[in-house]
Amino acid sequence: MGIVKKMKSALISVFHKDGLEAIVKKLNDLDITIYSTGGTEKFIMDLGIDVVPVEDLTSYPSILGGRVKTLHPKVFGGILSRRDHDGDIAQLNEYEIPEIDIVIVDLYPFEKTVASDASEQEIIEKIDIGGISLIRAAAKNFKDVICVSNMQQYDEFLNILSENDGEISLTDRKNFATKAFAVSSHYDTAIFKYLNQDFNHVEFRESFDQSSTLRYGENPHQKGFFFGKLDELFEKLHGKELSYNNLLDVDAAVQLMNEFKTDAPTFAILKHNNACGIAQRETLHQAYVDALAGDPVSAFGGVLISNKKIDVATAKEIHKLFCEVVIAPAYEEEALKILKGKKNRIILIQNDIELPKASFRTALNGVLSQEKDTITDDKSMLKQATNIHPTDAEVEDLLFASKICKHTKSNTIVLAKNKQLFASGTGQTSRIDALKQAIEKANHFDFNLKGAVMASDAFFPFPDSVEIAGLAGITSVIQPGGSIKDQLSIDYCDAHNISMVFTGTRHFKH
Repeated sequence: MGIVKKMKSALISVFHKDGLEAIVKKLNDLDITIYSTGGTEKFIMDLGIDVVPVEDLTSYPSILGGRVKTLHPKVFGGILSRRDHDGDIAQLNEYEIPEIDIVIVDLYPFEKTVASDASEQEIIEKIDIGGISLIRAAAKNFKDVICVSNMQQYDEFLNILSENDGEISLTDRKNFATKAFAVSSHYDTAIFKYLNQDFNHVEFRESFDQSSTLRYGENPHQKGFFFGKLDELFEKLHGKELSYNNLLDVDAAVQLMNEFKTDAPTFAILKHNNACGIAQRETLHQAYVDALAGDPVSAFGGVLISNKKIDVATAKEIHKLFCEVVIAPAYEEEALKILKGKKNRIILIQNDIELPKASFRTALNGVLSQEKDTITDDKSMLKQATNIHPTDAEVEDLLFASKICKHTKSNTIVLAKNKQLFASGTGQTSRIDALKQAIEKANHFDFNLKGAVMASDAFFPFPDSVEIAGLAGITSVIQPGGSIKDQLSIDYCDAHNISMVFTGTRHFKH
């Protein structure tokens, strides 16, 4: 517990008043002197509770349109004074500065203001100065002061205050100080990221103020956590908690399906971050059936995602498969009942929110960060490489395959036909191996590759890939181009009636 200290005074300056009433009444019951200012002061007065205006303490009014209210030595001296330091106590007495034992702050909602598309001036005005200063001062002096730094801490603080009749232990004061510096660092990071949207300053700053403890990490012997507001992206309707590996697969599924967000009904099945099946059809039911046909073996235990509302016919088919997660923008009521038939199956509604524009990962003794690959190959980007042109249907298939290729681990080759994934070679150390793996897999599931297309995430350094593909029945190829030996592949395609287009964009994924 540490040293227990009786609280005698409190300074309250909050933006959100929700939940504050019970704390104010408890402070009053415990005869704790309350100081406040502005809207918080009025809120307390309206409760019929005595409150000392900060202006009476400092002998200065709130100035500059409220920008300066608590920034004064009589406020910060009372917070920062060391109660066991004779010099500090002497100065408090000399300048008639009261000790302040409790500081309760809830900062201006900077992030919400940014998200609301407010003007720059409105956003700048929501950068809290006095509040953040109070938080840092009170947290620094946790030996004598407790700092409540946001409204999410109100209930915990009220319980401590009530259970101990206004006496608070050093352990609790230090715990709240730790939370306070987490609040202040997150707040400053949000401001920096807003001002640095163009990445003019190459500094790595990331902060998440919500976290979830997972059952374990990638393996049972590893601890795992998720940092972020997952409930903003998903509404969970059913099932067990998402695991570390579930979240990786869900992320891969969401990123892939974003490519088909506004397209015709599209269904994808993913396993270990790669699509093992995906198809686009006139009905969602047929899209699912054909996606499953791509690899019904790997689909077992996979993550399923749709770009359209899941109907009853589709739900009945899904229910036959053991799958970990189902994601869709919506579900028909009866379809949801069917899917809930497996108690552990995780069912999510995906909300339409903007995803981060950058990605990062630990590497060696630091962090790698990059812009996300936001380029999606389309018709306007295609450069005809061969004398033979792809048909309109082949162009549609080439772009379909290219989208899948972009979200498959390198080295990868994707084979598709009639907007259905036939097979892919994933994560191979050579492009030839990826192609051979894809062909073998397509043949295993009895797909006829004659007239199918091939997508590659990077250029072909030699013509051997297009030769093998042509012998397997591939009639059209999409690739970035850029090899010094591109002409060898072009010549082979022209000689064997294979069309090929270049995109000029590589899509490695490691």
